[in-house]
Amino acid sequence: MSQTTTPAATGQERESAVLVADPAVQRRAKRERIVVNVLRVAVFVVFVGGWEVLTDLKVLDPFFFGQPSRVIVQLRDWMVNGTEAGPLWTQVGVTLEEALIGFAIGVVGGIVCGIALGRIPMLSKVFGPYIKVMNSIPRIVLGSIFIVWLGLGLSSKVALAVVLVFFAVFFNAFQGVREVDRNLIANARILGASGRQVTTQVVLPSALTWIIASLHVSFGFALIGAIVGEFLGAQQGLGLLISQAQGTFNPNAVFAAMVIIAVVALAAEGLIALLERALLSWRPPQLSGAEL
Repeated sequence: MSQTTTPAATGQERESAVLVADPAVQRRAKRERIVVNVLRVAVFVVFVGGWEVLTDLKVLDPFFFGQPSRVIVQLRDWMVNGTEAGPLWTQVGVTLEEALIGFAIGVVGGIVCGIALGRIPMLSKVFGPYIKVMNSIPRIVLGSIFIVWLGLGLSSKVALAVVLVFFAVFFNAFQGVREVDRNLIANARILGASGRQVTTQVVLPSALTWIIASLHVSFGFALIGAIVGEFLGAQQGLGLLISQAQGTFNPNAVFAAMVIIAVVALAAEGLIALLERALLSWRPPQLSGAEL
């Protein structure tokens, strides 16, 4: 097995090393990074600046659309004076705790079930229809049911986050297992690998790319589950702040909460990207392709 894969991998690594070592390539990459960063800043400035100008000129009614400067004022007020539900950092911590617990449970459950159903055809045949039916249910509406069952505390928000994360991870893990090269599995069995060794040393590493890809969207789903659950009924959290802002027709507070959520989501995305690089360091570097 190693004799068939090592030469190709070595050739790709050698080509990547040559490209990285080329000063012209490095200069071109540096210029591209500068241009990309400048364009990103320009897009942000045009969008936020245009929003501010249009509300100043009353083209957009600030009562309904809010105003960037007032959003900043609202954030400063929350940081200094706290919110109606308590200190701002307490609200962020509550939402983050709910999202992280739901994310962890949903990811583990999705990976285990996805691999199990992908590896065992009988399980897939028995439970497949039920999973399809459960996936067809609008999962957001389950938030009300969870609040009735579990109350206004942490449990109902975690349950909704778990449901949202589980299916995103499950289908990627399941498809990743189904896409594993059957020749690799056959070769491993010929070499004497047990079923457990095939799963942990062949199937799981091969499906890891699919699983990691699902994590990039799954944490966003976990945040959605926590915030929607808080919006439906809670005593603390960012979702409660959004609900209170809606009740008082305060779009600036809604946008302020959205800014906080975006910062949390971007931080989580960065950590997941680091995890991806660590777990998939064996992959040959990508020489081309668009990045998101």
